[in-house]
Amino acid sequence: MVMMPAVYLQTNGAAGNEVLAFSRAADGSLSPAGRYPSGGRGSGQRHLASAGSVVLSPDLRWLLVTNAGSNDLSLFEVTPEGLRLADRTESGGDNPTSVTVNGSLVYVLNNKSASISGFRVADGKLTGLPGSSRPLSDPGADPAQVSFTQDGTMLLVTERGTNSISRYLVDDRGYAGGLATITSSGQTPYGIACTSSGTVLVTEAFGGAVGEAAASSYVIAGGDQLMLVTGTVGSTRSEVCWAVVTGDDRFMFVTNFGDGTISSYLVAADGQLSLLAEVAGSTGRAAKGLRDEALSADGRYLYAIDPDAGQLLGWAVNGEGQLSPVGGVNGMAATVAGLAAS
Repeated sequence: MVMMPAVYLQTNGAAGNEVLAFSRAADGSLSPAGRYPSGGRGSGQRHLASAGSVVLSPDLRWLLVTNAGSNDLSLFEVTPEGLRLADRTESGGDNPTSVTVNGSLVYVLNNKSASISGFRVADGKLTGLPGSSRPLSDPGADPAQVSFTQDGTMLLVTERGTNSISRYLVDDRGYAGGLATITSSGQTPYGIACTSSGTVLVTEAFGGAVGEAAASSYVIAGGDQLMLVTGTVGSTRSEVCWAVVTGDDRFMFVTNFGDGTISSYLVAADGQLSLLAEVAGSTGRAAKGLRDEALSADGRYLYAIDPDAGQLLGWAVNGEGQLSPVGGVNGMAATVAGLAAS
């Protein structure tokens, strides 16, 4: 089957959530490619406070979408003809806002119940792992994102309410256990990006303080612990939240909600983190709004949404981590959230 490269986001509509699909041309430009009801409901709120509410499986065959208003999770099959809603199931908690997938194993983060729950994708169905729900470190954790490490042996959750990062070890049955929590290097940890070599990159929003956007890096030590490598590298921007890392593990891009910019970082082989460009990309509005982002599967294009302007924007990524605009799509609803790209 030949799949056209595409970008996906959710409307997060309270009356009925939908996935918006956009096909990607060779030059990175996008064009509408359909609307697909998720079968659930979104929160209906602007600025869904999460990262990873829409994700693709590593093989690009499945798309997972959280429905924050109806407390469930939708599974779409990606086909040459478009998306097909394959299944929908309860998320195992209240207000699911982030989801992560490794192979056939899926974990969803439930924000209001401060918990995670596990599922398997098999034969086009989402099946819950009995007894897999786990609490976070505190009922007031206010979690932002759940993410597998790239080898799938660990789950990570950023907790804004406790200024900490929680980790679970994943056993060979897919169950998460052994909760351990460390204090984040900087305040309000939010987005997570993991490299293939085991570096964990975390953005720090510092409660939205102007000019205090930052990021830190960690490595997995002893097979089961997070150890700080580079703490709180500021970008001079505001309200950083979302993070992606390039496939060669060399560059991280972060979106700064507070001023509509993208900052870039260099990631060394040993996990050391340094600022590359305070402003690598911009909406051009000098206003709040830029949020969820995703890299195309080939690493050539970066996309981000600016719901306040109703835009989905794109940039080409060169071999030195520099960005150049490739245009975008207008007319997005103000509630849109999440972003995934093939």
